[in-house]
Amino acid sequence: MRRLTVFNQVTLDGYFTDETGDMSFFHKAPDDAEWNEFVAGNASSDGILLFGRVTYEMMASFWPTPQAHAAMPAVADGMNRMHKIVFSRTLADVTWSNTTLMKGDLVTEIRKLKETEGKDIAILGSGTLVAQLTPHLLIDEYQLVVNPLVIGKGRTMFDGITERVTLKPTKSRTFRNGSMLLCYEPAK
Repeated sequence: MRRLTVFNQVTLDGYFTDETGDMSFFHKAPDDAEWNEFVAGNASSDGILLFGRVTYEMMASFWPTPQAHAAMPAVADGMNRMHKIVFSRTLADVTWSNTTLMKGDLVTEIRKLKETEGKDIAILGSGTLVAQLTPHLLIDEYQLVVNPLVIGKGRTMFDGITERVTLKPTKSRTFRNGSMLLCYEPAK
């Protein structure tokens, strides 16, 4: 059975985007070797990336470009090599390499995909997917990087969730840049 993980960065006040959907304030200093090694290690995974339309369009507009390869070659190579699934009711097709477009019911399709043998799945960004899958306990692990930043207003990954979901901590890591990786699993 496949595992489904969420990896997102959030502000100290819990937002993963600002009011306009911007996430650029999470960029770290380019010379932050510890952070860059961590990110490159994540990008070297051979799993499947899962996106909603908005995140897919943002990622597809950057990672295949020469600028991405020049800025972060290991991450760009990983992002372009990995298989990607995008859920969208409005996209007609996808052009980023190794991407599959799915239009079915998200919860049903993810439940079926998780029951098959194969590579694990990771959601990057895509708060709408996180909010839809969380109440159904389809996410096996939440990996959140909490940044030492307060923005006051924005959007959480859990917008629209109406019932409590209890999580248990599994591991943590503090980076020299002040960010903290916090990992949780559903308490079930």
